[in-house]
Amino acid sequence: MNAVKAAVFPACAVLCVLALLYKLRDLRHHRRDPALLALLIAFFCKGISFTLSTPSVSRAVDAYVGVADLGALGIHLFGGVASSAAFLTAIVFWVYPPEAARRRALVRLLIAALCAVAMVTMWAAAGSGDQRRSAHYLLQNVHRPVVAAYLLLYVSAFGAGMIEIIRLCRRYGRVAGRQWLRRGLYSTAIGASACLVYCLNRLVSLIAVQCGLDPLDWELLTPVANGTGIFFLVAGLTMPSWGPRIAEWRRLARNFVTYQRLHPLWAALYTAVPDIALNPQHAGRLARFLPGDISYRLYRMVIEIQDGLLTLRPYVASGAAEDARQSAEAAGLSGDRLHAMVQATTLVSALRAKHDNRPPVRGSVAVGPEAAQGGDYTQEVGRLLDIARAYATVRSTDRCRERRVR
Repeated sequence: MNAVKAAVFPACAVLCVLALLYKLRDLRHHRRDPALLALLIAFFCKGISFTLSTPSVSRAVDAYVGVADLGALGIHLFGGVASSAAFLTAIVFWVYPPEAARRRALVRLLIAALCAVAMVTMWAAAGSGDQRRSAHYLLQNVHRPVVAAYLLLYVSAFGAGMIEIIRLCRRYGRVAGRQWLRRGLYSTAIGASACLVYCLNRLVSLIAVQCGLDPLDWELLTPVANGTGIFFLVAGLTMPSWGPRIAEWRRLARNFVTYQRLHPLWAALYTAVPDIALNPQHAGRLARFLPGDISYRLYRMVIEIQDGLLTLRPYVASGAAEDARQSAEAAGLSGDRLHAMVQATTLVSALRAKHDNRPPVRGSVAVGPEAAQGGDYTQEVGRLLDIARAYATVRSTDRCRERRVR
């Protein structure tokens, strides 16, 4: 069991340090933000607690100070009472108006301080005799009345804080206006629930000892519950900061992929009608993979593809659209795929006619942006993606035919 704790708890401590450093950046602009200050204190306390929870560290601290089980006291004060009060304070300032948040936070901090004083008093009383250091302080001493009372107070303070965090997160998560704040509150509630499982496990150990059972038999639950809890707490409480950046990166990545998928269609139109390009420098091969402002470039590409389709409309032979529709229907296509295939097939014929310098055909109504159904920008991008896929299919089919002819 010590081997598991020696691996899990240092990782949890590192996670707390990373969260602390991440939120420290905001301190420069929000020095008087009580929620931020409470969050920094919470991560700091949790980091100390997980560091002390590492068996080798707590053993070294006890040996250096010369006080048995001092590390255990630090784990419970920093990781249970102080951190839960700090986490709860941060959430209170998130969900309540400033004045109401101050009152509620002050009451909770006062209760936490009283619990901490009582725990220190009980811990000192429990160690007043000739006591050796315990590898598992609570589990190995819970049969003693003073330690049992100490455990009850510790679990009550820690668990009550987690229950209140779950209640607030679930209540205000439903009405949170910002998407990432709502997700952060729900993730925080999951983390608090995992910590609550740890509290219940410690409470069960008190009963188990009275029944002659050994709580060490299921002590694996401690690192699992604490590790899960701190992961979701850190993720949830920092999510409102990094969540929108993740969404922006995803949007940029999606735009880049869309840009690459539309590029072959745009390149074919640009080759036939170079005037559609607002900036011819963007037509280079390297510019395809280094487009700069990808959102703007994608927007320009959509407009230029529409302009190219409109310019090539007069080059579609009479009846070409109807022939393309019949061929697509014969292939089993329907709906948007049918429309895209007709557009792509007539586009290929228009490009060929333009390349061969054939005269425009009067009255042609194929291959044009106005042929599409009305919609917003996103829908238009989707329509052009369908045409680009169909165009790639048509071009691939034509190349295969050319090879067979040769």
